[in-house]
Amino acid sequence: MADTPKLSVEKALEKLRGSEPPKSKDERFGEKMDALDEEIKRMRAQRLRLDQNRRKRD
Repeated sequence: MADTPKLSVEKALEKLRGSEPPKSKDERFGEKMDALDEEIKRMRAQRLRLDQNRRKRD
């Protein structure tokens, strides 16, 4: 069996993260807010389509 070098947890996380600089709390919050805004837009558009289909059937 070949000896495989073992990485520390810290070095393994650094390799997984790559060259990305760590994001600040505000940046992460902003990204979450943007994702929620997109979800709200999608749900509103879906509701409008459903309401239009209901009116057509009535």
